[in-house]
Amino acid sequence: MANRLSVPLTTKTMEAKSVASIPQEDGWQFEPKWDGFRSLAFRLQDRVELRSRNGTALNRYFPEVVEMFAALPVTCFVIDGELIIVGSSFDTLQQRLHPAASRVARLSKETPATFEAFDCLMDDTGRSLLAAPLTARRVALESLFKRFGRVKRLRLSDYTRSAKTAQRWLEKSGGALDGIVGKRFDEPYRSGERAMIKIKKRRTADCVVGGFRYGTGTREVGSLLLGLYNAEGKLDHVGFTSGIPKADRPALTRKLTPLIEPPGFTGNAPGAPSRWSTERSAAWEPLKPTLVVEVEFDQVTNDRFRHGTTLVRWRPDKKPRQCTFDQLDQKVAR
Repeated sequence: MANRLSVPLTTKTMEAKSVASIPQEDGWQFEPKWDGFRSLAFRLQDRVELRSRNGTALNRYFPEVVEMFAALPVTCFVIDGELIIVGSSFDTLQQRLHPAASRVARLSKETPATFEAFDCLMDDTGRSLLAAPLTARRVALESLFKRFGRVKRLRLSDYTRSAKTAQRWLEKSGGALDGIVGKRFDEPYRSGERAMIKIKKRRTADCVVGGFRYGTGTREVGSLLLGLYNAEGKLDHVGFTSGIPKADRPALTRKLTPLIEPPGFTGNAPGAPSRWSTERSAAWEPLKPTLVVEVEFDQVTNDRFRHGTTLVRWRPDKKPRQCTFDQLDQKVAR
Protein backbone atom coordinates (compact mmCIF):
# COMPACT_ATOMS: atom_id res chain seq x y z
CA MET A 1 0.00 0.00 0.00
CA ALA A 2 1.36 3.41 -1.02
CA ASN A 3 1.88 5.92 1.79
CA ARG A 4 1.98 8.99 -0.44
CA LEU A 5 0.40 10.24 -3.65
CA SER A 6 2.52 9.78 -6.76
CA VAL A 7 0.16 12.24 -8.52
CA PRO A 8 0.21 15.63 -6.74
CA LEU A 9 -2.99 17.30 -5.55
CA THR A 10 -2.01 20.29 -7.69
CA THR A 11 -2.21 18.21 -10.88
CA LYS A 12 -4.25 19.96 -13.57
CA THR A 13 -6.64 18.07 -15.79
CA MET A 14 -5.90 17.38 -19.45
CA GLU A 15 -8.04 19.80 -21.46
CA ALA A 16 -9.69 19.78 -24.87
CA LYS A 17 -9.72 22.10 -27.87
CA SER A 18 -12.82 22.52 -30.01
CA VAL A 19 -12.94 21.02 -33.49
CA ALA A 20 -15.71 21.08 -36.07
CA SER A 21 -16.19 17.36 -36.65
CA ILE A 22 -15.34 13.87 -35.42
CA PRO A 23 -12.06 12.59 -36.96
CA GLN A 24 -12.50 9.54 -39.18
CA GLU A 25 -8.98 8.11 -39.02
CA ASP A 26 -7.89 5.34 -36.65
CA GLY A 27 -6.22 5.97 -33.31
CA TRP A 28 -9.02 7.81 -31.50
CA GLN A 29 -11.07 6.93 -28.44
CA PHE A 30 -14.35 8.81 -28.09
CA GLU A 31 -16.27 9.45 -24.89
CA PRO A 32 -19.43 11.36 -23.96
CA LYS A 33 -18.73 14.92 -22.83
CA TRP A 34 -20.83 15.53 -19.74
CA ASP A 35 -22.10 18.96 -18.75
CA GLY A 36 -20.78 19.26 -15.21
CA PHE A 37 -17.75 20.17 -13.09
CA ARG A 38 -14.53 18.51 -14.22
CA SER A 39 -12.68 17.11 -11.24
CA LEU A 40 -9.98 14.75 -10.02
CA ALA A 41 -10.74 12.37 -7.15
CA PHE A 42 -7.77 11.46 -4.93
CA ARG A 43 -7.95 8.59 -2.43
CA LEU A 44 -5.06 7.57 -0.20
CA GLN A 45 -6.00 5.43 2.77
CA ASP A 46 -8.50 7.47 4.82
CA ARG A 47 -7.95 10.68 2.90
CA VAL A 48 -10.23 11.80 0.05
CA GLU A 49 -9.69 14.97 -1.96
CA LEU A 50 -11.83 16.35 -4.77
CA ARG A 51 -10.05 18.95 -6.88
CA SER A 52 -11.25 21.07 -9.78
CA ARG A 53 -9.58 21.25 -13.17
CA ASN A 54 -7.16 23.86 -11.84
CA GLY A 55 -6.55 22.30 -8.42
CA THR A 56 -9.18 24.09 -6.33
CA ALA A 57 -10.53 22.03 -3.40
CA LEU A 58 -14.16 20.92 -3.86
CA ASN A 59 -14.74 18.77 -0.76
CA ARG A 60 -16.91 21.28 1.09
CA TYR A 61 -19.28 21.63 -1.88
CA PHE A 62 -19.81 17.90 -2.50
CA PRO A 63 -19.76 16.15 0.90
CA GLU A 64 -21.89 13.25 -0.36
CA VAL A 65 -19.33 12.47 -3.09
CA VAL A 66 -16.47 12.62 -0.58
CA GLU A 67 -18.40 10.24 1.66
CA MET A 68 -19.02 7.90 -1.26
CA PHE A 69 -15.33 7.74 -2.18
CA ALA A 70 -14.35 7.26 1.48
CA ALA A 71 -16.59 4.18 1.71
CA LEU A 72 -15.04 2.37 -1.28
CA PRO A 73 -13.14 -0.87 -0.62
CA VAL A 74 -10.13 0.36 -2.65
CA THR A 75 -8.11 2.93 -0.73
CA CYS A 76 -5.54 4.07 -3.27
CA PHE A 77 -6.25 5.72 -6.63
CA VAL A 78 -6.59 8.98 -8.56
CA ILE A 79 -9.33 9.17 -11.18
CA ASP A 80 -10.44 11.86 -13.57
CA GLY A 81 -14.11 12.54 -14.18
CA GLU A 82 -17.08 14.88 -14.17
CA LEU A 83 -19.34 15.84 -11.30
CA ILE A 84 -22.92 15.92 -12.56
CA ILE A 85 -26.41 15.90 -11.10
CA VAL A 86 -28.38 13.31 -13.04
CA GLY A 87 -31.66 14.59 -14.43
CA SER A 88 -30.96 18.24 -13.55
CA SER A 89 -29.59 21.27 -15.31
CA PHE A 90 -26.12 22.77 -14.95
CA ASP A 91 -27.72 25.55 -12.91
CA THR A 92 -28.61 23.02 -10.20
CA LEU A 93 -24.96 21.99 -10.02
CA GLN A 94 -23.82 25.61 -9.80
CA GLN A 95 -25.97 26.16 -6.74
CA ARG A 96 -23.51 23.97 -4.81
CA LEU A 97 -20.82 26.65 -4.98
CA HIS A 98 -22.34 28.49 -2.04
CA PRO A 99 -20.60 29.87 1.06
CA ALA A 100 -23.27 28.61 3.47
CA ALA A 101 -22.44 25.11 4.69
CA SER A 102 -26.06 24.56 5.75
CA ARG A 103 -27.29 25.14 2.22
CA VAL A 104 -24.66 22.85 0.72
CA ALA A 105 -25.61 20.13 3.21
CA ARG A 106 -29.28 20.45 2.31
CA LEU A 107 -28.63 20.38 -1.44
CA SER A 108 -26.31 17.38 -1.09
CA LYS A 109 -29.34 15.42 0.13
CA GLU A 110 -31.97 16.96 -2.17
CA THR A 111 -29.90 16.83 -5.37
CA PRO A 112 -26.91 14.53 -4.77
CA ALA A 113 -24.11 14.63 -7.34
CA THR A 114 -22.71 11.71 -9.31
CA PHE A 115 -19.09 11.22 -10.33
CA GLU A 116 -18.75 10.07 -13.96
CA ALA A 117 -15.25 8.57 -14.25
CA PHE A 118 -13.34 8.38 -17.54
CA ASP A 119 -9.61 8.19 -16.77
CA CYS A 120 -7.18 6.82 -14.19
CA LEU A 121 -4.07 8.75 -13.18
CA MET A 122 -2.88 6.53 -10.32
CA ASP A 123 -3.66 2.84 -9.85
CA ASP A 124 -4.42 0.93 -6.65
CA THR A 125 -0.74 0.24 -6.02
CA GLY A 126 0.08 3.95 -5.94
CA ARG A 127 1.80 3.89 -9.34
CA SER A 128 1.45 7.06 -11.43
CA LEU A 129 -0.10 6.45 -14.85
CA LEU A 130 0.48 9.96 -16.20
CA ALA A 131 3.09 8.66 -18.66
CA ALA A 132 1.08 5.57 -19.64
CA PRO A 133 -0.99 5.49 -22.86
CA LEU A 134 -4.75 5.85 -22.64
CA THR A 135 -5.19 2.14 -23.42
CA ALA A 136 -3.34 1.21 -20.22
CA ARG A 137 -5.12 3.89 -18.17
CA ARG A 138 -8.50 2.60 -19.30
CA VAL A 139 -7.59 -0.96 -18.28
CA ALA A 140 -6.59 0.35 -14.85
CA LEU A 141 -9.85 2.30 -14.56
CA GLU A 142 -11.98 -0.71 -15.44
CA SER A 143 -10.00 -2.83 -12.97
CA LEU A 144 -10.78 -0.31 -10.23
CA PHE A 145 -14.47 -0.39 -11.03
CA LYS A 146 -14.56 -4.19 -10.80
CA ARG A 147 -13.21 -3.86 -7.28
CA PHE A 148 -15.52 -0.98 -6.42
CA GLY A 149 -18.62 -3.04 -7.20
CA ARG A 150 -21.97 -1.35 -7.77
CA VAL A 151 -21.83 2.06 -6.12
CA LYS A 152 -24.58 4.64 -6.11
CA ARG A 153 -23.48 7.99 -7.56
CA LEU A 154 -20.34 6.56 -9.18
CA ARG A 155 -20.41 5.66 -12.86
CA LEU A 156 -17.90 4.41 -15.41
CA SER A 157 -18.21 6.48 -18.58
CA ASP A 158 -18.78 4.71 -21.88
CA TYR A 159 -16.28 4.88 -24.71
CA THR A 160 -16.00 3.81 -28.33
CA ARG A 161 -13.31 3.73 -30.98
CA SER A 162 -15.88 3.89 -33.76
CA ALA A 163 -16.37 7.30 -35.38
CA LYS A 164 -19.85 6.19 -36.52
CA THR A 165 -20.89 5.38 -32.96
CA ALA A 166 -19.45 8.67 -31.73
CA GLN A 167 -21.44 10.50 -34.39
CA ARG A 168 -24.64 8.82 -33.21
CA TRP A 169 -23.89 9.94 -29.66
CA LEU A 170 -23.28 13.47 -30.89
CA GLU A 171 -26.64 13.57 -32.65
CA LYS A 172 -28.35 12.64 -29.38
CA SER A 173 -26.52 15.29 -27.35
CA GLY A 174 -28.41 17.90 -25.38
CA GLY A 175 -29.07 18.49 -21.72
CA ALA A 176 -26.48 16.66 -19.60
CA LEU A 177 -24.76 15.20 -22.67
CA ASP A 178 -22.76 18.18 -23.87
CA GLY A 179 -21.00 16.61 -26.86
CA ILE A 180 -18.15 14.21 -27.59
CA VAL A 181 -14.53 14.12 -26.40
CA GLY A 182 -11.79 12.50 -28.48
CA LYS A 183 -8.45 11.23 -27.14
CA ARG A 184 -5.53 9.58 -28.89
CA PHE A 185 -5.40 6.14 -27.30
CA ASP A 186 -1.62 5.83 -27.64
CA GLU A 187 -0.81 9.13 -25.87
CA PRO A 188 0.01 9.83 -22.18
CA TYR A 189 -2.04 12.02 -19.87
CA ARG A 190 -0.85 15.54 -20.70
CA SER A 191 -1.72 17.50 -17.58
CA GLY A 192 -2.73 21.11 -18.21
CA GLU A 193 -2.50 20.79 -22.00
CA ARG A 194 -5.25 20.93 -24.60
CA ALA A 195 -4.35 17.47 -25.81
CA MET A 196 -7.91 16.21 -26.33
CA ILE A 197 -10.55 17.38 -28.77
CA LYS A 198 -14.20 18.18 -28.18
CA ILE A 199 -17.06 18.28 -30.63
CA LYS A 200 -20.40 19.86 -29.82
CA LYS A 201 -23.69 19.76 -31.64
CA ARG A 202 -24.51 23.35 -32.39
CA ARG A 203 -28.14 24.44 -32.54
CA THR A 204 -29.83 27.56 -33.83
CA ALA A 205 -32.62 29.80 -32.58
CA ASP A 206 -34.39 32.86 -33.95
CA CYS A 207 -34.19 35.74 -31.46
CA VAL A 208 -35.52 39.26 -31.23
CA VAL A 209 -32.89 42.01 -31.09
CA GLY A 210 -34.09 43.82 -27.97
CA GLY A 211 -31.08 46.10 -27.60
CA PHE A 212 -27.40 46.56 -28.27
CA ARG A 213 -24.17 47.68 -26.64
CA TYR A 214 -21.61 49.96 -28.23
CA GLY A 215 -18.14 48.54 -28.75
CA THR A 216 -15.45 49.54 -26.29
CA GLY A 217 -14.30 53.08 -27.01
CA THR A 218 -16.56 53.53 -30.05
CA ARG A 219 -20.04 54.66 -30.99
CA GLU A 220 -20.53 51.66 -33.24
CA VAL A 221 -22.49 48.55 -32.41
CA GLY A 222 -20.35 45.98 -30.60
CA SER A 223 -22.92 43.37 -29.61
CA LEU A 224 -26.60 42.61 -30.06
CA LEU A 225 -28.75 41.74 -27.05
CA LEU A 226 -31.06 38.82 -27.73
CA GLY A 227 -34.56 38.14 -26.48
CA LEU A 228 -37.27 35.48 -26.55
CA TYR A 229 -40.94 35.81 -25.64
CA ASN A 230 -41.97 33.93 -22.50
CA ALA A 231 -45.31 32.26 -21.73
CA GLU A 232 -46.69 35.59 -20.46
CA GLY A 233 -45.89 37.30 -23.74
CA LYS A 234 -43.02 39.33 -22.29
CA LEU A 235 -39.62 39.62 -23.96
CA ASP A 236 -36.84 38.14 -21.81
CA HIS A 237 -33.15 38.83 -22.34
CA VAL A 238 -31.43 35.49 -23.11
CA GLY A 239 -27.91 36.40 -24.20
CA PHE A 240 -25.85 38.25 -26.76
CA THR A 241 -23.98 37.89 -30.02
CA SER A 242 -20.88 39.93 -30.78
CA GLY A 243 -19.39 38.38 -33.91
CA ILE A 244 -20.28 41.35 -36.12
CA PRO A 245 -17.71 41.95 -38.89
CA LYS A 246 -15.96 45.29 -38.40
CA ALA A 247 -16.83 46.40 -41.92
CA ASP A 248 -20.55 45.89 -41.20
CA ARG A 249 -20.69 47.87 -37.98
CA PRO A 250 -21.12 51.43 -39.35
CA ALA A 251 -24.10 50.43 -41.52
CA LEU A 252 -25.61 48.36 -38.71
CA THR A 253 -25.28 51.29 -36.30
CA ARG A 254 -27.13 53.51 -38.77
CA LYS A 255 -29.84 50.85 -39.08
CA LEU A 256 -30.35 50.44 -35.32
CA THR A 257 -30.10 54.05 -34.16
CA PRO A 258 -33.62 55.07 -35.37
CA LEU A 259 -35.04 52.01 -33.56
CA ILE A 260 -33.76 53.05 -30.12
CA GLU A 261 -36.79 53.10 -27.87
CA PRO A 262 -37.34 51.87 -24.30
CA PRO A 263 -37.98 49.48 -22.72
CA GLY A 264 -36.43 47.01 -25.21
CA PHE A 265 -37.05 44.02 -22.93
CA THR A 266 -40.43 43.82 -21.18
CA GLY A 267 -39.51 40.79 -19.06
CA ASN A 268 -36.06 39.97 -17.70
CA ALA A 269 -33.72 42.73 -18.85
CA PRO A 270 -29.91 42.97 -19.09
CA GLY A 271 -28.27 43.97 -15.84
CA ALA A 272 -24.72 44.61 -14.73
CA PRO A 273 -21.88 42.67 -16.35
CA SER A 274 -21.99 39.03 -15.32
CA ARG A 275 -21.15 35.60 -16.70
CA TRP A 276 -24.00 36.19 -19.14
CA SER A 277 -22.63 39.42 -20.59
CA THR A 278 -19.42 40.86 -21.87
CA GLU A 279 -16.99 42.81 -19.70
CA ARG A 280 -18.07 46.04 -21.34
CA SER A 281 -20.11 48.70 -19.60
CA ALA A 282 -23.49 47.67 -18.23
CA ALA A 283 -25.03 50.48 -20.34
CA TRP A 284 -27.13 49.31 -23.27
CA GLU A 285 -29.48 50.82 -25.80
CA PRO A 286 -33.07 49.45 -25.89
CA LEU A 287 -34.65 48.82 -29.28
CA LYS A 288 -38.16 48.46 -30.64
CA PRO A 289 -38.69 44.68 -30.95
CA THR A 290 -38.89 44.57 -34.74
CA LEU A 291 -35.69 42.82 -35.86
CA VAL A 292 -35.00 39.08 -35.75
CA VAL A 293 -31.69 37.25 -36.09
CA GLU A 294 -30.81 33.58 -36.23
CA VAL A 295 -27.98 32.63 -33.88
CA GLU A 296 -26.06 29.44 -33.25
CA PHE A 297 -25.56 28.25 -29.67
CA ASP A 298 -24.45 25.21 -27.73
CA GLN A 299 -25.86 25.23 -24.18
CA VAL A 300 -28.72 26.86 -22.29
CA THR A 301 -28.73 27.32 -18.52
CA ASN A 302 -31.51 28.91 -16.50
CA ASP A 303 -33.23 30.11 -19.70
CA ARG A 304 -30.16 31.88 -21.03
CA PHE A 305 -27.42 31.02 -23.51
CA ARG A 306 -24.48 30.01 -21.36
CA HIS A 307 -21.90 31.36 -23.80
CA GLY A 308 -21.89 33.99 -26.50
CA THR A 309 -23.70 32.96 -29.66
CA THR A 310 -22.70 33.09 -33.32
CA LEU A 311 -24.68 35.34 -35.64
CA VAL A 312 -25.90 33.23 -38.56
CA ARG A 313 -28.18 35.62 -40.49
CA TRP A 314 -30.87 38.24 -40.24
CA ARG A 315 -34.45 36.94 -40.50
CA PRO A 316 -36.66 39.64 -42.10
CA ASP A 317 -39.11 36.85 -42.93
CA LYS A 318 -39.65 36.02 -39.25
CA LYS A 319 -42.16 37.80 -37.03
CA PRO A 320 -40.73 38.76 -33.61
CA ARG A 321 -43.66 37.13 -31.79
CA GLN A 322 -42.62 33.80 -33.31
CA CYS A 323 -39.40 33.93 -31.29
CA THR A 324 -40.35 31.93 -28.21
CA PHE A 325 -38.63 29.71 -25.66
CA ASP A 326 -39.91 26.47 -27.17
CA GLN A 327 -36.93 26.64 -29.56
CA LEU A 328 -34.65 25.88 -26.61
CA ASP A 329 -36.46 22.81 -25.30
CA GLN A 330 -34.18 19.83 -24.88
CA LYS A 331 -34.29 16.52 -23.09
CA VAL A 332 -31.69 15.65 -20.51
CA ALA A 333 -29.64 12.79 -21.91
CA ARG A 334 -27.88 10.00 -19.94
